[in-house]
Amino acid sequence: MQHLSQSPFDPDFVQNPYPFYERARAAGPFFHWTDYDLTCTGRAAACNAIFRDRRFGRESPEPLDIPAHLAPFYAVEAHSMLELEPPRHTRLRSLVLRAFTSRRIEALRPEIASLTHALIDALPAGDFDLLAHFGQKLPVIIIARLLGVPEAMAPDLLAWSNAMVAMYMAGRDRAREDRAVAATEAFVAFLRGHVEQRRGAPADDLITHLIAAEEAGDRLTTDELISTCILLLNAGHEATVHTIGNGVKLLLETASQAALSEPDPVVEEILRFDPPLHMFTRWAYEDVEVMGHRFRRGDRVGLLLAMANRDPATWDTPAEFDPRRIAKPHVSFGAGLHFCVGAPLARLELQVALPILFARLPGLHLTEKPRYADLYHFHGLNRLMVAR
Repeated sequence: MQHLSQSPFDPDFVQNPYPFYERARAAGPFFHWTDYDLTCTGRAAACNAIFRDRRFGRESPEPLDIPAHLAPFYAVEAHSMLELEPPRHTRLRSLVLRAFTSRRIEALRPEIASLTHALIDALPAGDFDLLAHFGQKLPVIIIARLLGVPEAMAPDLLAWSNAMVAMYMAGRDRAREDRAVAATEAFVAFLRGHVEQRRGAPADDLITHLIAAEEAGDRLTTDELISTCILLLNAGHEATVHTIGNGVKLLLETASQAALSEPDPVVEEILRFDPPLHMFTRWAYEDVEVMGHRFRRGDRVGLLLAMANRDPATWDTPAEFDPRRIAKPHVSFGAGLHFCVGAPLARLELQVALPILFARLPGLHLTEKPRYADLYHFHGLNRLMVAR
């Protein structure tokens, strides 16, 4: 196995990580990323196999040594189905899916369309940042309405989410950790009060339905419910914001707006070509061999989603953005039992909002070259300056 070095802080890598991914692809199914001291793969077959293999998982096989100052953050993570394995994951996901149904998500279609129009109506004249005025607002307002949280809380939700997800980015330091803990404590305090309010005054919102979700007499505890709400906001909002930005950038740079007459394949190609999350990790729970590489119990593996989405073994001309490409399964939402529970909502937001945006603003064009923010493992723009 080859050892490759690539700093995640290198400005050229941040703006375009794909040349490194191609160098890594030539190294074989697995390579050792020395900057992370981590065995990684970007082969689509290997990523799919590990995602679906129960001998790998998100939950550490050994107890983690959590510093005291991070205890509030990891207290929330302890009840997050993203970080758990069966049987706890199975129980939580089953209860959540009883409330977060496909019917409830599809019912948001007219609301997403209405909000898209309202945000476009409110866009400023002249040059403006589409991320700040549209891309960041749409997902957080929709999730606030879905949860039943006052829409006026959207700026707080956005700030808390940004601070918390910074814990997963390269270059985490004590200042970033302290901001994440403060955001976690504020988020938990708000949700605890809101959940108790909903227990006494149920409404037609997701929090009420999560409270009522039951299977064989079992229900979510308050802590589990709070962690689930935080997960739905943080994971869904962050990824959707980046996908809106990356997608609009791609459509403008390639003059592909007309393809949005059939939005589904366009959205899938955006998610494949330039996804919002580039790395996800798994622990090995026993000794196991994958594509010739032997993992030992306790080993960790990095799954490079964006690299896997451009695997030539799966796609023809994978380095080309083709909005009319016949869609195949990509790994932007993961796979297996941890497949993103919010994927249907993210897809719906993109399928509804992007066609409306370009229909309403046919002259939309870039006014400066977009640049990606230093967010690795996330991959999204720091702003998207456009004009009508």
